[in-house]
Amino acid sequence: MHFDFDAAVTSPFRMQPGLRRLAAGVAQLTPLAPGSRHQREKLAVLSAFPGLALQIAPGFDALPALKGLAAHAAAEHPGSFAWDGRTAQAAGVAVCGGQLTQHAAGPFGLGDELARCLQGLPPPWRLPGLLSLVFAEDFAIVDTANATLPWLAVALPSHWAPEEKIGRHFSAVHAPVADNALLLKAADALMRMAGGRERWERFVWNVTSHPRLHAHPLHVDSVRWPGGVFDADRAYWRSERQTFIALPSLRQAIFTIAVQVQPLSLAIDTPARAARLHDALASMSDAVLAYRSLDPVHTPLLQWLAARR
Repeated sequence: MHFDFDAAVTSPFRMQPGLRRLAAGVAQLTPLAPGSRHQREKLAVLSAFPGLALQIAPGFDALPALKGLAAHAAAEHPGSFAWDGRTAQAAGVAVCGGQLTQHAAGPFGLGDELARCLQGLPPPWRLPGLLSLVFAEDFAIVDTANATLPWLAVALPSHWAPEEKIGRHFSAVHAPVADNALLLKAADALMRMAGGRERWERFVWNVTSHPRLHAHPLHVDSVRWPGGVFDADRAYWRSERQTFIALPSLRQAIFTIAVQVQPLSLAIDTPARAARLHDALASMSDAVLAYRSLDPVHTPLLQWLAARR
């Protein structure tokens, strides 16, 4: 999963779409190695509490878009995912028409684990469940005609609840975002771009005390920095690469979200990166710092970065 640090971490910091065109041949999906951290966390979420990750608006038919996503996955990564228009095969598991038609144990017995997880999901969720478990990305369907999110498969949210976003308009989804004027102003243009013929990506990031990929609000300590203390050994760099897979004939797009989390000291591993992050954080408004839960540790975090630049 590629994260372009220099493109993403800029000053003065602004909450804005920040889209850029994807070059030809650049992949939008990331196949997972068997037993990888992403696969294990997604497997736990989809097995134990799928209702927090899988959301659909009443009456919405997600199958046409899911077929488009499956075709894209097979074309981009034929060694990891196969799709013939009806049947998806990956990780020793095959799904056809919402039914598991075969599975093999695979490496570490994961085919059995994936099959049990998928069997526990309602049939319409088994194809997106398989896609979620063999690729690092989470997925959302964007209705570009009315700027809503009618479908979500997000097992690794970054401190937001998928169940609160389903069926809502772009402006409502982003209403809680601090300093969101630029985002909301760009809504119409963003929908046109997402549903067009070109491919787009963007990056977002934060510094957090939460070490896991899964960060649903129900499963994260509401006190982000206990005692307001910044401890570099317990601080993490959380980043996302987001892309749009356009489905123009449907007036829809697949929004992909690839999360990465690593210790802050490993991510900020050069003086140049420390300086770049210091300047971006120093330029954040009070509202943005509060929205990102950085206000309690802003000063000691800046001091830590200044010592490394």
